[in-house]
Amino acid sequence: MPVNLDTPVAGSLLPVAGVVLGVAQAGIKRADRKDLLVIRLDAGATVAGVFTTNRFCAAPVTVAREYLAAGKGIRALVVNTGNANAGTGEQGMHDARTTCAELAQLLGCAPEQILPYSTGVIMESLPVDKIVAGLPQAIANLKADNWFDAAHAIMTTDIVAKAVSRRVQIDGKVVTVTGIAKGSGMIHPNMATMLGYIATDAAIQQPLLQLMAKDAANASFNCITVDGDTSTNDALMLVATGKSGVVIDAANRSQMQTVVTEVATILAQAIVRDGEGATKFITIRIEGGKDEAECKKIGYAIAHSPLVKTAFFASDPNLGRILAAVGYAGVADLDVGKLELYLDNVLVAENGGRATSYQETDGQRVMQQSEITIRVVLNRGAVNAMLWTCDFSYDYVKINASYRS
Repeated sequence: MPVNLDTPVAGSLLPVAGVVLGVAQAGIKRADRKDLLVIRLDAGATVAGVFTTNRFCAAPVTVAREYLAAGKGIRALVVNTGNANAGTGEQGMHDARTTCAELAQLLGCAPEQILPYSTGVIMESLPVDKIVAGLPQAIANLKADNWFDAAHAIMTTDIVAKAVSRRVQIDGKVVTVTGIAKGSGMIHPNMATMLGYIATDAAIQQPLLQLMAKDAANASFNCITVDGDTSTNDALMLVATGKSGVVIDAANRSQMQTVVTEVATILAQAIVRDGEGATKFITIRIEGGKDEAECKKIGYAIAHSPLVKTAFFASDPNLGRILAAVGYAGVADLDVGKLELYLDNVLVAENGGRATSYQETDGQRVMQQSEITIRVVLNRGAVNAMLWTCDFSYDYVKINASYRS
């Protein structure tokens, strides 16, 4: 079960003026499941996005990047689950464009004003006929207060839907930010098998919106990992409708960035809490590094280690595995004699070995918690970094072994 993560309350998800959402059951992978989402935007909305860095990116990622760069004014986003449309060659590109063209015809706009997204099984042909047949149902379902159903419509192996809203007062007016995301496995920074959609009713010009999307991603979705696999389909989209009348610029960006990043961080952490088979939510803090790059390098070495992750699942304080991961992280001039390792507030290692004050009973007590913090203090600089991951359980193997069944 997800680690301290509950299904969002539908009434807590705030509509964003200028955005309506509609879902449908298109039967893409199985019947009687919401698997198609249309997000329609009012004219004048600006859209920015951050996409996967996987070179084998999916057809919808390529098309979305192309259409977003065309600058014709995005009017809708269309998302399907059950099929990733990745590893599908030219046919996949044709299918993604066909989906956009069919939705554009129904909405009365140009195909280049539609952005496509897919998630699911890789290297299987997209069932375009099912998607096209489901589009009218999704359009008929368009509502401003449909964020709850939308969050469910984009789930794949997720157990819990992920959605959150925030309000902030800027220049004397209330601004709303609402976001949804999906993701549970194949999660690794530089995006992951995740899709995220965050909308605000503030007015933000596209170049600034793009910077805000990138900064939000770097502080949230690019700080999580479940299994170290980078997906072919990731996207985080940020939409600004301008309906609140609040204009965001360089002078007041900071306040807006804070709330957008907060929403993104809550969604990103929810993905880790709902990681496939997860039983522990683990925060990794690397402190006192020379730069962020080396801090994250060490953090991810710990977070990706199957030996570390399985030890946490077993609540086994075999914490030398953490030191081993720090040692092979690739920081060539690291002085391990200066390093300190903490499990929550328990000092585990110092001066190159086990701390004299450390008792295994203390380590075991912390390991039995559902939420744990690993702190590695490098004592070689002033830079810190924080990442979030989870453990590896038997269920992770079961879920991925039977993913296509």
